[in-house]
Amino acid sequence: MRALLISNSTNFGGGYLDHCAGEISDFLGTIKEIVFVPYALHDWDMYTEKTRQRYKPMGVEVRGIHEFGQAADAILQAKAIHVGGGNTFRLLKKLYEENLVALIRERVLNGTVYIGASAGTNVATVSIKTTNDMPIVYPPSFDAIGLVPFNINPHYIDADPNSMHMGETREQRIKEFHEVNDNIVVGLREGTWLRIEDGAVRLGGIKGARIFYKNGEVKEYPAGSDMRFLLNP
Repeated sequence: MRALLISNSTNFGGGYLDHCAGEISDFLGTIKEIVFVPYALHDWDMYTEKTRQRYKPMGVEVRGIHEFGQAADAILQAKAIHVGGGNTFRLLKKLYEENLVALIRERVLNGTVYIGASAGTNVATVSIKTTNDMPIVYPPSFDAIGLVPFNINPHYIDADPNSMHMGETREQRIKEFHEVNDNIVVGLREGTWLRIEDGAVRLGGIKGARIFYKNGEVKEYPAGSDMRFLLNP
């Protein structure tokens, strides 16, 4: 299995996918065509065109999944799939409506390359229970594609000790998750990603990640760390 799970699509001060374009290009290698899944945003044509223009300098052709006659045909033909960010609930609901959840899992486990960013990263995991998004629609299940046996919290933000905000921190939210769920949660900071290839997992990007366990243990890992232990929790 090959998957690139990116925390965010845009870093502060940069453009769309700028911070991870080099990694995406290296990850795709000789693959020069991807199927883009824009379901996490309302305007699929706009989102697909934006992604098409961003991939063009990489020499990669982009075709939106909605530009095929049947969504399943797009996945069956794809050598690589990029699932874009946006609202995770909207994204997963549409994936279920098109009967793509199990199909994407089957295809990726059999060689199709998967790239996800933000919501696209959330749906690659066990469930979307650690998303930051509002439930603007109601998918039939929170269970996601399940390419990996853990959860991710994209856009993970460390608590600011000087902040006057009195709401729960991201760490507290994840601890609430662990009060009723067992899965490891990767707090994936912005500008960071997990690159998964043939049983190896590397933490890439400019920042590290925090790993949260059911027992309350929290571990910090810097960028460049070997994270293959995540596949065998």
